[in-house]
Amino acid sequence: MKEYIFPKKIKEINLATGTNNLLKKQPMQIGLCERETATISKDGYIVLDYGKEMNGGIRILTYLGQRVRVRIRFGESLSECYSQIGDEKNATNDHALRDFCVELQNYSDMTFGNTGFRFVRIDFFDDAQIKSVVAINHIFRGKILYKYNGNDRIIKNIYTCAKRTIDLCAGQDYLWDGVKRDRLVWVGDSHPEMLALTTLYGKSLVLERSLDFVKDQTPLPNWMNNMPMYSMWWIIILADYYEKTGCYDYLTKQIDYLEELVKLMSEHVSENGELKYSFLFVDWPTSSQPDEEGGVRAINIIAMKKAIDILSLFNKDTSYAKEALNRLLKKPIKVQKSKQVAGLKYFATGLDNEDKDLLVKNGASGMSTFMSYYILKAIASFDKEKAIEIMKEYYGKMLEKGATTFWEDFNIEWANGSSRIDKLPKKGQKDIHGDFGAYCYRGFRHSLCHGWSAGVLQFIKEECE
Repeated sequence: MKEYIFPKKIKEINLATGTNNLLKKQPMQIGLCERETATISKDGYIVLDYGKEMNGGIRILTYLGQRVRVRIRFGESLSECYSQIGDEKNATNDHALRDFCVELQNYSDMTFGNTGFRFVRIDFFDDAQIKSVVAINHIFRGKILYKYNGNDRIIKNIYTCAKRTIDLCAGQDYLWDGVKRDRLVWVGDSHPEMLALTTLYGKSLVLERSLDFVKDQTPLPNWMNNMPMYSMWWIIILADYYEKTGCYDYLTKQIDYLEELVKLMSEHVSENGELKYSFLFVDWPTSSQPDEEGGVRAINIIAMKKAIDILSLFNKDTSYAKEALNRLLKKPIKVQKSKQVAGLKYFATGLDNEDKDLLVKNGASGMSTFMSYYILKAIASFDKEKAIEIMKEYYGKMLEKGATTFWEDFNIEWANGSSRIDKLPKKGQKDIHGDFGAYCYRGFRHSLCHGWSAGVLQFIKEECE
């Protein structure tokens, strides 16, 4: 659904008066005699805070101003809306424009932008009188099947923040990974997103539509999203989605593709269990690291087990899947340092004592937003209270830093001596948004509303009531 949100705070003004009028909920119609407006002089600016992450743009109602040139900068953090494209902190317009110049007109009602943001800075190159700057937010609304009703304040806030994360990412036609970046359907990333959606709402048409979109774009022998592991995740999603919703009719439509996909995957496991895929990927932190192969093997094992379950349900040939599974199990998974891979191993083959020690070592250090469900469930299998403690430490620290949606990635160490996302860094402070991140999400390119981080909702339902 689409909702209209007036700004909650004015964070900064320059050469502007009457800006508190922008906080008032006025009729969203421009008139010939507007008395409650903000006046911004040439070279002035305003910085608005909408209180929470949004998915969309802004609607500017201009009272007076002929061909007023303005620059609009959206930011998921306050510091991002002060940033310059291409600066040393990697501010970008990737996937969705968040920094651009437009013109305003007398007596106009115009909409600009379609991105992820909480803050907006508008610089004026000419004088203008503005009635309103209203956020247009696209957010999913459905009948809620699960709500956390416990008394733990931190868990309640984690639930609320994770729910908003997935609601924004599912707020338009397809299930996006991030509302600023990436506005794409990534199948592997959709597994924790599926966990979140089914926990909250049960069956999900936006999920089904997204899975079909990628399948239709991926005729075999191609891999979904050009990644063999994401085709494996597609199988895992199908099986888990059916288990949670009983969506037999939807599953029926996938069987022919699944049969051929299993045959293709079986060709990429050698007789002695070696993986022959041209590309291996678990997540960015394990990319090209020693545990990467073990993580891919775990995903492959889980996928083959799930494929056997689905094919058996329809009385289809399971021989390719069973033979590939037997070959995969010839090589044990030895985890060296990755908690993500240890979590996946739990679902694939189970844990040994060394894995358990690794999973709880240094608490939330080494956690992952993408893999949080798998890590936390693995820990809960032998120490439920410790798993809940780590969840609260990890997600709670993002909340302490001002998160209203959960992030693409987060290392607990980033929190030491860094700013909140709703404040500009003070002298000597690190910028929690612009100074961290890695791989493809360095600096301000880092997404602060990423659907995969909402998989923790399923863990809360299963372990925290």
